[in-house]
Amino acid sequence: MVAILRGVLPPDRDFISLHEPRFAGNEWAYVKGCLDSGWVSSVGAFVDRFEGDLAAYTGVKRAVAMVNGTAALHICLMLAGVEAGDEVLVPALTFIATANAVAYCGAVPHFVDSEERTLGIDPARLGGYLTEAAELRRDGSHNRATGRRIKAVVPMHTFGHPVDLDPLLDVCQRFRIELIEDAAESIGTLYKGRHTGNWGRLSALSFNGNKIITTGGGGAILTNDEDLASRARHLTTTAKIPHRWEFAHDRVGYNYRLPNINAALGCAQLEQLPGFLARKRRLAERYAAAFEGIAGLRFVSEPEFARSNYWLNTLLLDEEMATARDRLLALTNDAGIMTRPAWTLMHRLPMFSGCPRMDLSIAESLERRIINIPSSAELAG
Repeated sequence: MVAILRGVLPPDRDFISLHEPRFAGNEWAYVKGCLDSGWVSSVGAFVDRFEGDLAAYTGVKRAVAMVNGTAALHICLMLAGVEAGDEVLVPALTFIATANAVAYCGAVPHFVDSEERTLGIDPARLGGYLTEAAELRRDGSHNRATGRRIKAVVPMHTFGHPVDLDPLLDVCQRFRIELIEDAAESIGTLYKGRHTGNWGRLSALSFNGNKIITTGGGGAILTNDEDLASRARHLTTTAKIPHRWEFAHDRVGYNYRLPNINAALGCAQLEQLPGFLARKRRLAERYAAAFEGIAGLRFVSEPEFARSNYWLNTLLLDEEMATARDRLLALTNDAGIMTRPAWTLMHRLPMFSGCPRMDLSIAESLERRIINIPSSAELAG
């Protein structure tokens, strides 16, 4: 495996990280302009520009810039009406931020299974599960076992590959459940020709340092609902009522807005996104060719309905090869090629071990077999 990776990756590096940012555009100029203006905090021209550019790129009506993706998802859940004591359906195979954001609302994560094709929520299995596990009442679906309302589902587009959203939306409509996309990993990903983030009533992006474009930290809410966007902006600006000098607030708010200096970085990064995506696609194609026909594993390619961003390139071991995963991780990392497994499944973590869950056999299998391999855009040359 090390030899195959070395055949794809640049030969002149002693260490190759999993994913690192690329700064090759107007980053220095925009950040300097921000510093020269003195507007470095949560108000400034670059914040407005970044929000407008994000909305235009993703095709949504409004984008609201946030301090990070977890904060964005927290506010998405709140604005969708998730309340303390509700349940929210989330994949067991996800980064912990998805479940944490649910807990911030005082709600309970309810873990659901994934499918091997997309690595995300399986709409068909979820629909079958809810037919048995949920009952419809006047205020929506309720968990038959706990009595709690099941308010929302949060599909996460794993490693940039989109969940099959149309059938999932059908399940949501059937059971009167809100769809909120965790699109943290899917900037630049298209589902049936349209950017992710357009199916949920609200969606969340991340611009952490390991994402395809970065603002250092940072995130955003995407929505096609103007009222929800305005409420998001208000709620995340400490719920301060606009006034020239008075400090009046009309509810408990959050200091979640993205600083202008970070937005300046984001504007420069977004200008380069098409080039980043093209390089990442070339790298993915090289990996796919290099691993084609290798016994015991396969390279994970985009689903037939998608154009994925290939944020993190992924190898999937055959089930009978799963016991070799840790040995392969050790060999590659010892050779200076950073690889990693999938996240620990959410129901295995102590704070979420008692949460409700469906049968998670596919997620548990995927957890044993996933290996992420270096994916930085610059690795394609």
